[in-house]
Amino acid sequence: MSETHTSDETDARDQLLAIAEQFYDQFADGDIPRMSLPTRSKSNIEYDEDADVWVYGDSQSTRSANSVRGARKLLKSVYTVDFLAQQLDEGRSSTLRELYYLSESWDEAEAQFNDQSESDKLVEDLEIVSGVKREDFHMRPEESGAKVMGPLRLREQTRRGDREIHCQEDVGQGGYQIPNNPDTIDFLDTDADFVLCVETGGMRDRLVENGFDDDYNAIVVHLGGQPARATRRLTKRLHDELDLPVTVFTDGDPWSYRIYGSVAYGSIKSAHLSEYLATPQAQFIGIRPQDIVDYDLPTDPLSDSDVNALESELEDPRFQSDFWTEQIGLQLDIDKKAEQQALASRGLDFVTDTYLPERLAEMGVL
Repeated sequence: MSETHTSDETDARDQLLAIAEQFYDQFADGDIPRMSLPTRSKSNIEYDEDADVWVYGDSQSTRSANSVRGARKLLKSVYTVDFLAQQLDEGRSSTLRELYYLSESWDEAEAQFNDQSESDKLVEDLEIVSGVKREDFHMRPEESGAKVMGPLRLREQTRRGDREIHCQEDVGQGGYQIPNNPDTIDFLDTDADFVLCVETGGMRDRLVENGFDDDYNAIVVHLGGQPARATRRLTKRLHDELDLPVTVFTDGDPWSYRIYGSVAYGSIKSAHLSEYLATPQAQFIGIRPQDIVDYDLPTDPLSDSDVNALESELEDPRFQSDFWTEQIGLQLDIDKKAEQQALASRGLDFVTDTYLPERLAEMGVL
C-alpha cells in the first residue's frame, strides 16, 4: 500500500538521503568519508543579543573515518539515516528510547549504540546537518505530560483525520495534551488575553480548580518542570501567531529561573533550534525573591549548589538585566528559596485572587 507524505516529510527524507549521498560522493572521489557540524561545546555557544537567543558559533568539527572512533560514529550515522528514511517511507514514528533499543537489532554490531545519550545526540547532530527538526523525522521523546487549559479552539491532525478541540469545553480537568509536533495544530480562534506558563503540576491544578483560565481569559500551559521542545514550540506559536503576551510562573530558585530562561531565550542543548523554540518576549512573573520578603513566604535555605547556580546566573547573558541582577542579589542576601505552593500559606485562593492579578497588572498584561 502506498503512503501519502506531506511536504515536510518529503523534505525530511530528501535531506536525510543527501547526507548519505555525500558519503557516496566522497567515496567516489577517493576521499575519506567525513561530516562537518558546529562544535557542540559550551565555548561555541553564543548569545545573539539581537535575537535574544542562544546560537552556535562559527567553530566547526569534522567527523572523519580516518580513525576507528570516527568511522564508528559515521557508521552509526548511516544506519540511523537508513532507519529514519525507512520510517518516513512507511509513515511510522518511534521514540528516542525505541531508537536506542532498535539499534540492537542492526546486523552490524559496531553500529549499535552504547547508551541512549549517544543515540539522542546523534539525532541532534542529524538535525543540525540536515536543517530538519526531529519531529519531521517522526522521532518522538517519551511522554512529556504537558497540557493546556484555556479559551482556545484548534484543529489537530490525527491518524483518523482532523478534529476540532476547544481547550476548555472539550477537555476534562487535565486539559488538552500537547502533541509531539505542535506544528500539526492550526489555531482557529481564541478569546485569550495572555498565556501563563506554569512550572509545577500542583500549581497548574490550583489555577484550573479556581477557574483562573475562565476569570482572566488565560491559556494555562503546564511546563512540567524543564519544558519539552513541544511545549516551548507551542508557547512560541501562541505568541507569534496569536499575538498573546507570554508569562512564566515558576518556583523561586535558580533552577526554576533557568526554566524561564529556556522558554524565553532557548537552551545551550537546543541552540540550533532557538529561532523555532524560544520566545524572547516572555516575561517572568514569579516566584521572585522579593515575593519571599514581601509575603513572608515559607522557605528553605539555599544549598551550596543553589548559591553556585545563582552566582553563575549573574554571569549568564540571559540574566543581564537590572531586574535579574537585583533579584538574584537579594536572594543571595536572604539565603532563601521558596516554591510556588508556598503562596498557599496565605490561603488557597491567594494565588488566583491576589498574587497573580496584582503581578499581571504591574507587568501591564492585565
